[in-house]
Amino acid sequence: MSNKKPDLKSIQTLLDSDLKKSHSLPPVHQWKPEFSGDLDMQITRDGRWIHEGGEIKRAAMVKLFSTILWREGDRYFLVTPVEKVGIQVEDAPFFFTSLEVRQGEKGQELVFTSSTDDVVIASAEHPLRVETDPDTGEPSPYLMVRYGMEGRLSRNVFYQLAELAGERNGSFGVESCGEWFRIG
Repeated sequence: MSNKKPDLKSIQTLLDSDLKKSHSLPPVHQWKPEFSGDLDMQITRDGRWIHEGGEIKRAAMVKLFSTILWREGDRYFLVTPVEKVGIQVEDAPFFFTSLEVRQGEKGQELVFTSSTDDVVIASAEHPLRVETDPDTGEPSPYLMVRYGMEGRLSRNVFYQLAELAGERNGSFGVESCGEWFRIG
């Protein structure tokens, strides 16, 4: 492990190369750098990225950082080919802000878009799930994104989902890509 303190500038410089020009996700699952330390960065419950107490306002930077997120156990990291820095995540690292319904090969498809422009279709590979707070009864809906990381659905998106829901075999839910997802 190096003695150099991890910083955003070094991570951004690495990413500004060919990765930024590519439209596909970087192969973070293939990168195995040593842990470089923790960064004073947090992703809030509502999808805001905070660095050293201030919100990162540049959408392009947040989107770029979201492409190198990695999860190991309960910890989250930003990973490059040469650096792996720990960050904090309040709830889930992605936050879904819109929902589109379209028809696909297996019928209805629920297409979610995150605040970082990730587009995910609810399916067997990307299941929807809803946790209910036992004290308040408040639902928290989640969608699997990638590498074991989920995104939380905004309240508005969850309301849209509830409007699409129906009953099947005694459960309240929605269908997407031929899969049934219980939401209440």
